[in-house]
Amino acid sequence: MMKKLTSLLLSAALLVGMLACGASAKTNTTVRVAGLKGPTTMGLVNLLAMEQNGTASQNYDLQLYGAADEVVPKLIKGEVDIAAIPANLAATLYQKTSGGIQVMAVNTLGVLYVVEKGDTVHSFADLKGRTILSTGKGTTPEYVLRYLLRKNGIDPDKDVKIEYYSEASEVTAQMAATKKDAIAVLPQPYVTAAQMKDSSLRVVLDLTREWNKGCDTQLITGVTVVRTAYAEEHPEEVINFLKDYQKSVDAANDDLDGTAALCEEVGVVAKAAIAKKALPKCNIVYRIGDEMKADVNAYLQVLYDASPAAVGGKLPDANFYYTKATPGQVFWRSVQRSFYVKDQIDLSAVVRTLLPALRIGHIRALSFNTVNDSLSDHRFHGFAHGN
Repeated sequence: MMKKLTSLLLSAALLVGMLACGASAKTNTTVRVAGLKGPTTMGLVNLLAMEQNGTASQNYDLQLYGAADEVVPKLIKGEVDIAAIPANLAATLYQKTSGGIQVMAVNTLGVLYVVEKGDTVHSFADLKGRTILSTGKGTTPEYVLRYLLRKNGIDPDKDVKIEYYSEASEVTAQMAATKKDAIAVLPQPYVTAAQMKDSSLRVVLDLTREWNKGCDTQLITGVTVVRTAYAEEHPEEVINFLKDYQKSVDAANDDLDGTAALCEEVGVVAKAAIAKKALPKCNIVYRIGDEMKADVNAYLQVLYDASPAAVGGKLPDANFYYTKATPGQVFWRSVQRSFYVKDQIDLSAVVRTLLPALRIGHIRALSFNTVNDSLSDHRFHGFAHGN
């Protein structure tokens, strides 16, 4: 009986493979992707244009959020599949979920600047005794700022006062309400947006440049993560996403007008003109594989050495990094999804796949006795477990 069942399943699997070869490249799958208002999502928006013009491998539901705290519960609950989040938050979330997410790509390098409404700050030393407005408590802006303050002999807990806001737009609004000498840490594209509204706003420190003075590692703002369970259950969709994502990032760097228009349409920035001017300064990248691992490992090591809490208490292990599924793994996962229900073979699904082929002569070697023998047990348990 098991030999017949095995033959039946393998025949169905081969048929699925043959039919897939002749099918359209685009799948009907919709991948749920979360992004933050800012540079990390500017690299994602062209997925929507690709979907509209028919060049995307699959459909995308791009969801936009104002703060990382809004994305985390969505990932944990399985309400989104992929997300662009701060690099250190990815490490912390990996620890808290016992490996529930994996990093697939570095999406943004350094985009942080210290800006002033005035002309009193010209170096880190000038920040001593001042109040600094910032966003991103618990994420990249906080830990990068604190690290660089210490590097320059300033105690972030005693020598300055740091006021945190949920979103960068709140910081820019607070600066606009201040008459003079307001200081803030802002990322692109918010620096550009603020300067276009207020010409007196001055960039006084490029934190990427300051980071590079004392570190031989990349300053990484954002990474793209996937739920580990989703990557295991949907390997083909993840591979397709990465292919589409690379094209989206290329478009963000090459097609400024098109990307800027999409940024306004999606709500990443208020106006396309802001996005167009900011895009060249946003350091949007697509780094995967060994290059990604080396860059993220080195960056997290710097943060860990300064404050273990910045990365969740310890450095993540090798499973933190997504590994592309092999063609064989993708194939067998598609078989499982087609013919298994709760670890049991759904014979009705197998038969529905095979009968049309049998009628038109695609599969001649399979005996109808095999099908008839199996139909008495509509869902047969055991094959998946080797019984």
